[in-house]
Amino acid sequence: MPKIISANLNGIRSAHKKGFFNWMATQTADFVCVQELKAQLPDMTEEFLMPGGYHGHFHYAEKKGYSGTGIYSRTKPDAVRIGFGSPEFDAEGRYVRCDFGNLTIISVYCPSGSSSPERQEAKFRFMELFLPHLLELRAEGREVVICGDWNIAHNEIDLKNFKGNKKNSGFLPEERAWLTRVFDEVGFVDVHRGIDKRPEQYTWWSNRGQAYAKNVGWRIDYHVATPGIAAQAKEVFIYKDERFSDHAPLIIDYRL
Repeated sequence: MPKIISANLNGIRSAHKKGFFNWMATQTADFVCVQELKAQLPDMTEEFLMPGGYHGHFHYAEKKGYSGTGIYSRTKPDAVRIGFGSPEFDAEGRYVRCDFGNLTIISVYCPSGSSSPERQEAKFRFMELFLPHLLELRAEGREVVICGDWNIAHNEIDLKNFKGNKKNSGFLPEERAWLTRVFDEVGFVDVHRGIDKRPEQYTWWSNRGQAYAKNVGWRIDYHVATPGIAAQAKEVFIYKDERFSDHAPLIIDYRL
């Protein structure tokens, strides 16, 4: 029964100080996908690289203190792929793939477009490049789980203030339509929503105001999976008892 966690750390060093690795040790997860390392190899301690005996594989951004993704696994992967073949976005450290038998685990950190119009254009470029890659993944015929911060709230139920955000990055019509294509055309499954259709299941909160205290959040962290393994998912949980970053870990149990 693989237990898979996705967690945007908003800085691996910061998350460590807030107890992330102590918590991770209690979770007995098979795979932990992390995003936004904000670190490079010289910054990575032994605990960051191999916590509690996990095997760690990472994609570091070329720019210091920026982006970065990783996968921790209990067993050693058969194959590892760093980056998905885009020079622009592979330089930003956004993609790690590990294969285990017929199962592929991917940690992805999709760009945010909220900081500037230029970054929104970069986000659109990423979406344009990533969709064909998702089609290629489906064509491999493997079971795939893509965990990460997709930086898009798919539907109105997925953020508190949907009316006020229809013109904002992360809830633009084009972004939402693209995510619909990922599910309806490419054939991936939003595993969380398949299990839990309740409102207010958020994974990210702005640091401004009292967003976290008032649960004014967004659901932008996902497990996106092929139908076979998605159908095995039995339990989903957003961990909010401790705060390791501005995101909460998303935990899903798959019973294979």
